[in-house]
Amino acid sequence: MKSNGIIEDRTVGISRLLEIMRRLRDKDSGCPWDIEQDFASIAPYMVEEAYEVADAIERQAWGDLPGELGDVLLNVVFHAQMADEARMFDFDAVVQAVSDKMVARHPHVFGDESREKSAEQQVADWEELKAVERGAPTSVLDGVAPNLPALTRALKLQNRAARVGFDWPETVMVLDKINEESAELVEAHEKLSAAEVEEEFGDLLFVITNLGRHLGVSPEEALRKANAKFTRRFNAVETALKAKGSSPQNSDLAEMDALWEAAKRAEK
Repeated sequence: MKSNGIIEDRTVGISRLLEIMRRLRDKDSGCPWDIEQDFASIAPYMVEEAYEVADAIERQAWGDLPGELGDVLLNVVFHAQMADEARMFDFDAVVQAVSDKMVARHPHVFGDESREKSAEQQVADWEELKAVERGAPTSVLDGVAPNLPALTRALKLQNRAARVGFDWPETVMVLDKINEESAELVEAHEKLSAAEVEEEFGDLLFVITNLGRHLGVSPEEALRKANAKFTRRFNAVETALKAKGSSPQNSDLAEMDALWEAAKRAEK
């Protein structure tokens, strides 16, 4: 059995995690599951763990947060180890890249620029620096990652377009567009194919996302909270049914709807 020296030393920080990952990926003595993974198979876990971090923060579950952040870091280390094995780059290169980026994008902290500017101006400066790093774009929309969650990507695309003036000047115009898209969806549902219904539904979601932007509301955050509210109230329905010796499977819509309304009243 190999010595577990550094792996058992809880005082060495990141070096311990890097060695753990190296051992997990060891072709002769590592974990079969870890050995089988590649960049594509691990990528979805990075997204999932990022949402777990967001969930812990939303719940203010500060005791859970170190573990959730650790899961994100583990994914970074996993990718870096696979890249090191392929002689592409290593963990130090990841650290170097993000450190250089942070210094370059904060000239008002690490350079000679004044810190006397608003948060909005700093965001604008940040975007300008990112644009310079990307080089000459072929489109205003370049750099918006295709694999972002759909609502998040829609918001970013709309923000990019708005910067060059492609935007409704008033919120009421977005509301009018929602009415228009809703009517088109109703018509599609009654007369058109499934593919056309899907297209009209997508158009409606896109405009609703734009409404969130005009209202200063994050669509992703709003929907996450709506999901949490639905879960909470449906759980209350289940609890009420269980107290009556019943369950959703043995209930009907009228009874469950009445219990739902009771759950809503109880929250007020």
